[in-house]
Amino acid sequence: MAIDQPNPFCPSDRFCWAMKCHDPVWKMENLRVQIHFEWEEEFEDQFYSPSDALYYAVIHNHIPYARYLLICFAEDSLKVPELKHDQFPRYAFHLGLCITHNRPEILIMIIETSRQVLLLQSYINLEKSFYPVDGKTPLHLACELLRPYLVLILLCYGAESRPDNMGQTPMDEILTQLWTRDNLKLKMQCLDHLLLFTPPENLQMRTDLRENCEYWETLLGEDIYAYMLRERPAPLSLMSMKKVLQQLPPSNLMVSIESLPIPRSLKDRFTHGF
Repeated sequence: MAIDQPNPFCPSDRFCWAMKCHDPVWKMENLRVQIHFEWEEEFEDQFYSPSDALYYAVIHNHIPYARYLLICFAEDSLKVPELKHDQFPRYAFHLGLCITHNRPEILIMIIETSRQVLLLQSYINLEKSFYPVDGKTPLHLACELLRPYLVLILLCYGAESRPDNMGQTPMDEILTQLWTRDNLKLKMQCLDHLLLFTPPENLQMRTDLRENCEYWETLLGEDIYAYMLRERPAPLSLMSMKKVLQQLPPSNLMVSIESLPIPRSLKDRFTHGF
């Protein structure tokens, strides 16, 4: 809920206002541990937990405070706020939140943190949220919202392109959206990034690709179209870029791509799609 003016007598309001204003980390942490749920019976519920605080840090893009929380409370900060008493995070709640609000810097920090903690190493491939329970991963969500840079980051960090509970893969999500030509550039970029990392397997859309061959071959090009039907191997340019990307640090991806001694046309794949 938006707060126009904080209530000076309410620590909860002051915390949210300070987060919105990107106040220093020390001030944020002082406000976080102040009692604000005075009607709660359990003492531990009277404070913002690290997972609650990270939720607000993502919403307001408070990068320094998000970094502090992930360094000091690696496991607790990534628990689902509503399920913060669970020992293990069952959903990639904060990762999904970063994708929804387009927060690439915090998303990278969360993934880096999860990779360093034994209990969180599968975090990137957990379901994005506990409601609705549909089996969709953060990669599904990034494709659904057409966030090609976030799709690329997730793939570089090892996100799996697995089917959801309805059997739809992230690539199916993009192909379904490609039936309309709005936001075509973003859709093609997402598909291009998926093809660089994941083979077109388990596609629900493969029948549609065959039945509407003229539309899809014109849109995708002959080589990519045949590859998605598994009639030809992946194009050489696709295989080459996949090998190159596997050697780059995901945390500084675009800078690394720009510094590569490769033709400009290959670098432009990441800004212009095919």
